[in-house]
Amino acid sequence: MSPSPSAPITEGHPAQVAGGHPADAPSPEKALPLSSHPVGRHVLAELGGIDPERLDDAELLRAALSESLVGAGAQVRQIVTERFSPQGATVVAVLAESHASVHTWPELGGMHVDVFTCGDAADPVAAVHDLARRMGATETSLQVVDRGGIPRTVTEPISEGLTRTWRLGPVHTSADTGFQRVVVADTAHGVTLFCDDERQSTEQTQLTYHEALVWPGALLTRRLDRVLIIGSSEGVASEMAVEAGATHVDHVDIDTECVRICAEHLPYGYTPASLAAAERGDGPVHLTYTDGRQFVLDSDERWDLIIVDLPDERPDEPDAQINRLYEQEFVQACADRVTDGGVVVFQAGSPAVWRDATLKSAWTRFDAVFGATGGRAVYIGCEEHEWAFLAGTPSDPGEPGEVAATRLASMPARPETIDETSLRHRLVAPLSLRRLTG
Repeated sequence: MSPSPSAPITEGHPAQVAGGHPADAPSPEKALPLSSHPVGRHVLAELGGIDPERLDDAELLRAALSESLVGAGAQVRQIVTERFSPQGATVVAVLAESHASVHTWPELGGMHVDVFTCGDAADPVAAVHDLARRMGATETSLQVVDRGGIPRTVTEPISEGLTRTWRLGPVHTSADTGFQRVVVADTAHGVTLFCDDERQSTEQTQLTYHEALVWPGALLTRRLDRVLIIGSSEGVASEMAVEAGATHVDHVDIDTECVRICAEHLPYGYTPASLAAAERGDGPVHLTYTDGRQFVLDSDERWDLIIVDLPDERPDEPDAQINRLYEQEFVQACADRVTDGGVVVFQAGSPAVWRDATLKSAWTRFDAVFGATGGRAVYIGCEEHEWAFLAGTPSDPGEPGEVAATRLASMPARPETIDETSLRHRLVAPLSLRRLTG
């Protein structure tokens, strides 16, 4: 999987786009902490079921807020109150640690509370809960936003109006690489890589993802000798291609620091030693830090298998740099650089019907590029259902599932999460895609 440049990924992959880090970019240790901004917690809360008279009493509100803040360890410097006509009040407290405020709606029996504190001396969550008790609230809803420093949670965008919150255990590293914000932390899925708040891969699910990315394409190509991988910063895809039989793998990634962070902190993919060997070109994997798109456009080499493992394209951000690696021009460039019988594989988004727009656009694009030469677009499903992949074959290999299943027996290794039966089923496109291209 691969990180994006200053944007985010569904479980995915660390990827590469424009720009570049020199090979002697600073090590993850130098990049490590974290943020120069003050470290704090910002609590946003709604309290309900409160007696309207209490919500209209500015002095009661002032005393309750002050006592709750002091009890939670905050230093109250000054408080301003304002009562409104015909009802309602606002109370704002200036703290040594930052600020707090309440805004009341007696007619609704509720109030909004905002408490932000820097440092560890004050506990804003405790202050809110104590205030709710003092006001007699029967309903309390709050959210906590980390500000600066090592993150405690990551809120991952899923689709419009929908996010997923990851609770973080120990954070192994957090750094801004210049292309993206990279966090490696323990989660319920094991050690997890986040890039710009998008989960790229996890210890628990990365094998399922990477085998779906690499193996079907490796089985569909007429031969598997030379492989090009663009993105996939963890290095799993590069090493898996070698296990499948490739003798030469070109790995191209724009974000030097992210690749080195992955090798240092993830329990899968490159180790620091294997990464150093790949950077030297000492062995079957040759790692180049550069813009993957330009690398392909400038190259006159050919590969049996090209894998593009990047974050999803962003149709809602037409100027996003990542989109350049999904344009039909780039898909065509990859198709032009595979050998006779070669295969191109792209990470293509989610097949879920409520977020499948990028998959549909990629399917149409692949059909246009590979159908023009008598080839075909091949859907690749994944048990980690938030992702799907597309393979493109400039010439028609036959029924893809049967071809891949038949060839599996002759491979030098076997995947752990894919067998012959699953290949026959995974390589059938959903009806929604087949209807697009007739």
